[in-house]
Formats: sequence, C-alpha cells, structure tokens
Amino acid sequence: MVDRYWIAFFAVFVYLVRVFEASVGDADPLYRACVEQCEKTGCVGERCFPHCKFPSDGAVVDSPWYLQEPLYLRWKQWDCQSDCRYYCMLDREKEREALGNGPVKYHGKWPFKRVYGIQEPASVALSALNLAMQFHGWLSFFILLNYKLPLKPNKKAYYEYTCLWHIYGLLSMNSWFWSAVFHSRDVDLTEKLDYSSAVALLGFSLILAILRSFNVRVEAARVMVSAPLLAFVTTHILYLNFYKFDYGWNMKVCVVMGVAQLLIWAIWAGVTRHPSRWKLWTVVVGGGLAMLLEIYDFPPYEGFVDAHALWHATTIPLSYIWWSFIKDDAEFQTANLLKKVK
Repeated sequence: MVDRYWIAFFAVFVYLVRVFEASVGDADPLYRACVEQCEKTGCVGERCFPHCKFPSDGAVVDSPWYLQEPLYLRWKQWDCQSDCRYYCMLDREKEREALGNGPVKYHGKWPFKRVYGIQEPASVALSALNLAMQFHGWLSFFILLNYKLPLKPNKKAYYEYTCLWHIYGLLSMNSWFWSAVFHSRDVDLTEKLDYSSAVALLGFSLILAILRSFNVRVEAARVMVSAPLLAFVTTHILYLNFYKFDYGWNMKVCVVMGVAQLLIWAIWAGVTRHPSRWKLWTVVVGGGLAMLLEIYDFPPYEGFVDAHALWHATTIPLSYIWWSFIKDDAEFQTANLLKKVK
C-alpha cells in the first residue's frame, strides 16, 4: 500500500523531469543516424537482426506462414526498430563513456541492459519479490483469522474488516504482477494494465482507509461510502483504456487519492490508542524517505539497478511491516469484541 501512496506525492515531479529529459539521447544526431542506417540495412556494426526481415506485424510481405516470426519472439514485440534503437543506444553510450560523459535517457528511459529479453531485469525481480511479500502477508493474515483466532459460532471471523483486507491483498498482488510484466517489456498494453492496476489499488485503498479509520461497521454506511468512489475509479480506468490515456489527468487523480488516504492513516495513527500504531508510522515515514529515490532518479548502475529499482527494494520490508500491522489490528479488534461478548 505504501508504495502507491507515496508515489502519488512525487508522480507529477518525476513525470515533468522525464518530459524534459526524454529527448536528450534520442535527439543525438549520431544516435539518429545509427538508427536510420540500421533500419535500412538491418545491422548495427557487425550485429545483424532477423527482426529487420520482418515488418512490425511479424510476417514477411508475401511470404508463406512458415516464414513468419516465431510466436515466442513476437510476444515481446522486439521488432526491427526496437532492436536498432537498443543496440545503437548501447554503442552510443560506450562512446559517451569513453569521452567521460555520463548516461542520458533515450525516448524517456535510461539505457538499461536486457537480460534474456527482459527490459529492466532488476525492477522485474524486485516487483516479483514484492508480489511474493504481498502473497506471504495475505496468506499469513488468512491463517491467523481462520486457524489462530477464535471464530463465531457460524465459523466467521470476529474481525469486521476481513473481507476488505482480502480484496486489498488480491489487488496488491495483481498490481505487482503487472508491474513486473510492464518492466519486462514496456508496450502500450502492459503500460495500461500496470497503470490500471495501480489506480484500482489506490482507489480501493482509499475506501479501506476511510472505513477502517472511521470504524464504519454498518453495511449500508459502507455502501454509501464505497459506491461513489468505486464508480469514479471504474470510470477513470475506462477513460484511460478506451478513450484517452491522459498521463497528466491520471497523475492528478493518483495524487488526490494518495494524499487523501495517507492523511487519513496519519491522523488516525496520531489520535488512536492502537497498540501497533508505531508500525503505521514506520510505514508512512519510511515510505516517504524511500520516495526520495524517485526524486533523485539516478541512471542504472552497470545498466541494471537504478533509483526506481532501489525504491522497489525498499517497499519489500515496508510491505512486511504493513501486513504485520493488519494482523495486529485483527487481533486487537477480535480481543475487544470478545470482551464485549463476555
């Protein structure tokens, strides 16, 4: 949760930085000449690419089906233009390094080195670890409620936010899954799935923050709070995917939802007597410090680990603490409800 909260604060800043830096590398005349030559000849130096024998749809013009590019290569959409840009970028960066110049961005991205066709291997691996951490947290929460804490006579948990946290866990795992896919290969489809998953998680997290912090237990009241927010988030996701993928508008929406829920949790942590409120503060403050990596945005070390990848690394322990707080909250509320029953 914390990663989606704090990124909302700095998303606009990072976006503007990327806009200003996006054309530094690809505006280089030597890079442009290399790409143009590669697209004509299919080669960069002594490296030649079979992709350049195929158009962007993966099939040779007027060719039989058996000359089509294999599906296992086509799914990543590494076409002639992508390979030309990638290897021209690598060669140009070697030349810049020999001259003592630092890396620059190409088409809005730092010069990463592929590993088995994976575009940003460190971010993919760390997104996968975050996914594993979310699964571990959700599974331990499930085990706690169903096997360690007392249950009602109807075999349901006393904790009144069980279903909501289960949904949150599934949305979190979904978000990190598409984050890993997006960092593996940045194309239009993976970008939309990653952004849509993040917005869905942010929207539901806002609902959850309101319901838990204000201790909304009545089902009708929960529906009244959730319905307009669910409608807005759904409409926003449909707008991004089927009408216009507006980065600026999406950033504003994420900022509002992120700031709102962060303030709710922070204020609740300050006024509540919850025994594990220190964990909530740790997540809030730690997440804020971790986001300094996103502001700094340094180029990838050895072409693999950049500031964004390190930010993904910091969210792993914070996610563990967050799920620990959720489990403590379940134990705390269950104990209070049992006291009232007795």
